[in-house]
Amino acid sequence: MARGKPGSSLDAYHAKRHFDETPEPRGRKTRRKGRGYAIQMHDARRLHYDLRLELDGVLKSWAITRGPSLDPSDKRLAVRTEDHPVDYITFEGVIPEGHYGAGSVLLWDRGEWEPVGDPHEGLEKGKLAFHLRGERLKGRWALVRFKGKKNDKRENWLLIKERDDEASEDEDVVGEYRTSVVTGKNNEEIAESPGREWSARDRKENGASSKNPSRRQGKRAKLPRFVKPALATLVDDIPSGENWLFEMKFDGYRALASVSGDRVRIYTRSGLDWTDRFGALPETLAELSLNGVLLDGEIAVLDKDGRSSFGALQAALKEKGATFSYFVFDLLYADGTDWRKKPFSQRKKKLKELLGAEGKRGPVYYTDHIENDGGRMYRTLCEKGFEGIIAKRAEHPYRSGRGKSWLKIKCGHEQEFIIAGWSPSTRNRPFSSLLLAVREGKDLRYAGRVGTGFSYDELDRLSAMFDKLGRKTAPVKGEVPASVAHQAHWLKPELVAQIGFAEFTKDGLVRHARYLGLREDKKAAAVTSEEATPVEEIEDMPADKQNSPVVAGVRISHPDRVLFPEQGITKIELARYLEKMAEVMMPEIEDRLVSLVRCPEGRQKKCFFQRHAGAGLGDGFQEFEVKGSKEREKYLYITDVKGLVSAAQMGVLEFHIWGSRVDDIERPDRLVFDLDPDPAVSFEEVKKAAGETRDVLDALGLQSFPMLTGGKGIHVVAPLVRRHEWPTVKAFAAAVASRMAVQEPERYVAKMSKAARKGRIFIDYLRNDRASTAIAPYSPRARAGAPVAWPLSWAELAKVKAANEMTVKTAFSRRRAAPWKGYGKLRQSLKASALRALDVDE
Repeated sequence: MARGKPGSSLDAYHAKRHFDETPEPRGRKTRRKGRGYAIQMHDARRLHYDLRLELDGVLKSWAITRGPSLDPSDKRLAVRTEDHPVDYITFEGVIPEGHYGAGSVLLWDRGEWEPVGDPHEGLEKGKLAFHLRGERLKGRWALVRFKGKKNDKRENWLLIKERDDEASEDEDVVGEYRTSVVTGKNNEEIAESPGREWSARDRKENGASSKNPSRRQGKRAKLPRFVKPALATLVDDIPSGENWLFEMKFDGYRALASVSGDRVRIYTRSGLDWTDRFGALPETLAELSLNGVLLDGEIAVLDKDGRSSFGALQAALKEKGATFSYFVFDLLYADGTDWRKKPFSQRKKKLKELLGAEGKRGPVYYTDHIENDGGRMYRTLCEKGFEGIIAKRAEHPYRSGRGKSWLKIKCGHEQEFIIAGWSPSTRNRPFSSLLLAVREGKDLRYAGRVGTGFSYDELDRLSAMFDKLGRKTAPVKGEVPASVAHQAHWLKPELVAQIGFAEFTKDGLVRHARYLGLREDKKAAAVTSEEATPVEEIEDMPADKQNSPVVAGVRISHPDRVLFPEQGITKIELARYLEKMAEVMMPEIEDRLVSLVRCPEGRQKKCFFQRHAGAGLGDGFQEFEVKGSKEREKYLYITDVKGLVSAAQMGVLEFHIWGSRVDDIERPDRLVFDLDPDPAVSFEEVKKAAGETRDVLDALGLQSFPMLTGGKGIHVVAPLVRRHEWPTVKAFAAAVASRMAVQEPERYVAKMSKAARKGRIFIDYLRNDRASTAIAPYSPRARAGAPVAWPLSWAELAKVKAANEMTVKTAFSRRRAAPWKGYGKLRQSLKASALRALDVDE
């Protein structure tokens, strides 16, 4: 048997199983060319995770002993096993004792995979790289085979997470997710119900009752996927006016529950699956006969006076058999249908109907509200020691992220802080106090200490965590009081604590702080200082901006406006794409004059170029005066991420840049050859032409780099030291293009005429003129599919299938920090010998 292809048929799979006694699918090899992916959590002789990748009509399979890791340095052993039938990709159930692989099988993740390069070649050579688009695992991964003897009975591979935005050195993805992506059940619950698949029938056989059997008999909608929750803005007073609904504010964990029949999943606000951490709540939700719903609410633990207590919640999460209450206040999906665009008042009405009498008895409660008179409700709750109230616009839709449709008014001061360090104790306890920090911009600022509110168990628990997080230097910027700094033990800023306090001092430090518990549902990167907004600012704000999200300091109006209809990409998604890509995009675009392609209503409607200041220009743009042939004109340029995001707010779908920067506009620092093929020319021919252009430039002393244009062609870009002015650079580019066209006239043309370009590749050197532009690296294109201009290495170019292969949807997960390795450090210019060879005057 050839290496890399054990069990290339299903003979080995069939030989190991008795299908009249096991619920596993018999299956057979299919002709479908799917790219399904799954990981099954298999509790056999020892717990492990089975990776399945669909290829050639079967599932290529590996057993991962400790499960996948998001840490690129944590390589996990993956033992190659026999091919499985494609039907196995949905299997979940119990393999009976005495049979091969006996034990429970849980569908831990599912989705699609995309190989990088030829997967057959990768399997043969022992390096299979691929992208995962699962519900839990995403980004780029690799399977690497150990070097061993050809006759080894088993193939040992390593599963490795490659470095991208989905990688994490801290997140324990196996520890966080212990339940099925389909049923919401854990291995123990599946093991208690033998059969091929966990279903409503299984619950009935185990004695579970249905309060509304008739509703269980119909076809169930799919479990709605997690949606980022709407967040409230802190304000200093109760809003006035009509159309406000007021609810009680709870002190617990924000939770979204996806429910369809017996299937339940409970997510934290950041999307973690914590279904198995909230006691009997999942079973209670399963008994409500809900069909394809996504609920939004707060999970809390109540004290004897009916108040929610964050400390009590923390304690309950560590106990078995603890009682949790779920206060549901919004409905995002019902019967599998998206309700988010409906007014809040309608969503509440439907929610009340769904929960019915159960919403009054709990532990799943319907959160009631009052209309308009929030002041009386606020005073009553504060007097009784409650958290405060939430004010919500009755007629507004549900929008993820922090906006102005939901406002929170607190009775006291309480918020999250990052734990930056600790102070030692002179008494018999692990530490005296925690040192707190908040994020301001990109940096952390010291925000004071907290030394009360800890139980003995919590002191020991925190101290054990600190052992792994120590660092020598302070993670905060700015001043730390000398009395604190000289004895501080600093920590990596990863833990988040909930802190109650009386007020902030004038120096921004907490006064009379009290520790309430750890926020395991929140990441430190999301914690900022929370200051109350004057409510008058919100009441005076135009209605269309009251719930406009802010990205990089830019308010995005009409965030749900669709700019790319085919993919459903909205304005807010484009803004977030540009914010995320700023790190790699700005080095090439900053301080260059830029021409913009604006499509305010989306790419299929009116679009136009803009290079000068005019109506609708955002704050993130600068102007630069350029002397033309007759008069001076003011052009635009961008200096920071705010400018990029301002462009998205304006409906900009493309960025085209000059070849020089504003501090030396007459001398370019880049040379661009745009290889623009006739439609009859294959992309393989374009790649070949790019390689030949590289070789020509290399012979002339210039190193170059390729970029997919997002359209049909490829740009070959060479960085330059700013020595020559535009006329010389343009003449050099023209001479290179002409020489290539003369040498191979059947393949290349250096003229713009469409008739001359038929069946050929136009080597467009005209990008190298003073006022000409070229598409910016990482810029979206106003074309079907939302492609982006994508820099890559020459090795990567060899594997690419099309110039529009990368899109806004896929780009960030496949971003490389430096695809043009060494580009910014190259010190090269047009050599005198090269100019003479091309007969160009210097």
